[in-house]
Amino acid sequence: MRRACIDIGSNTTRLLVADCVGDRLVEVHQDRAFTHIRRGMRGNGAIADPKLEEVAAVVRDHLRQAQALGAEEVLGVATASLRRARNAAALVAAIQSSCGLTIEVLPESEEARLAFVGAARTLGHIPAGRLGVADVGGGSSELVIGTAPDKVSWSTSVALGSADLAHRYLRSDPPSEAEMSTARGAVAESLREVEVPPPLEAVAVGGSAASLRVIAGPLLDADAFARSLALLCAERATEVARRFALDLERVRLLPAGLLMLEAVAQLFGVALQVGRGGLREGVLLERARASRRAKA
Repeated sequence: MRRACIDIGSNTTRLLVADCVGDRLVEVHQDRAFTHIRRGMRGNGAIADPKLEEVAAVVRDHLRQAQALGAEEVLGVATASLRRARNAAALVAAIQSSCGLTIEVLPESEEARLAFVGAARTLGHIPAGRLGVADVGGGSSELVIGTAPDKVSWSTSVALGSADLAHRYLRSDPPSEAEMSTARGAVAESLREVEVPPPLEAVAVGGSAASLRVIAGPLLDADAFARSLALLCAERATEVARRFALDLERVRLLPAGLLMLEAVAQLFGVALQVGRGGLREGVLLERARASRRAKA
């Protein structure tokens, strides 16, 4: 069965269309738009009306794409951006009114679980021990430990993501040494009290991880982080985006995402493999499994 997932995050709104074949997904189409919900928030924590309309229009376009590609079911989820917003219900209602799609605002624990499922089931092998998953988003970072393919034993949500970190500390292009030092301190503080059961392997998912794969390769170890950091602190975002064919908006957030992922790798005690799937894949895989159970 062909299904689609629309994921409303703090930085981007993303679409995944895939064929659900047993316990596997076969990707058909992906799309994304940088909707930056955080930038559209007023001082009181509410999303401004123009941003509500913008995001609703993007979701409507993604829904039409999915339906045109033959998706029989489209699922909509939202994460930290709507968990934080005082008027999250207004965006959910705007989307419902615009295109009829129901959006589920995921609790932190459910976001972490689904990210783990998406990463573990698309890993390509079964780890011999505990698997760690790091999902660094724009407004929060989910850290998960479990056993593949879907048994979560520990998780936490850190209220710091790449967009928050970049906005607060990394204003220069490229970021200065002083800015990076301050940002690194903020990351360390956000993780100071986190005690992680050490995994045997670890996977990184999300936009920052996917972009770092292009720059540094599929394994984010100390050397990959050092090489990427040197590049991002030496060249302007426009040059990095041009050289690696990356979206400029993503590159501007990448130094912040790198700092988060580097700190998580140190916390896990192992290098991070860049995953093939995350939250959206987890949503679709879990839906397919629930559907099979209902029919059994």
